Amino acid sequence: QVQLVESGGGLVQPGGSLRLSCAASGFTLDYYAIGWFRQAPGKEREGVSCIIMSDGSTYYAESVKGRFTISRDNAKNTVYLQIDSLKPEDTAVYYCAADRWYPGYSGSFYAYEYDYWGRGTQVTVSS
Repeated sequence: QVQLVESGGGLVQPGGSLRLSCAASGFTLDYYAIGWFRQAPGKEREGVSCIIMSDGSTYYAESVKGRFTISRDNAKNTVYLQIDSLKPEDTAVYYCAADRWYPGYSGSFYAYEYDYWGRGTQVTVSS
């Protein structure tokens, strides 16, 4: 059974940090790209970062560059999203998703391209 499970969300004060995890089971991530998306109440789902599992290439939305860091541990079939200098506007449900890799793949922030999704983890930034 293919499954992605996010964890690591929570309530944090502005300026704080969180590390989100995305653990895969039922398939190996080696031939996929993993994207992190977020969705705030009343807003569309937004892609924030993506990593290609085979070579570690990373991609970031302009809105999060410099504060978000995506990384992977292929042995653990897990992807991480380190979020620093958290802002109230980062409050959202964060999802990870898997997109099948192909030669020439250059990262995607289009949710419809992703094949598998986790259920999300809530991140709330508030004082």
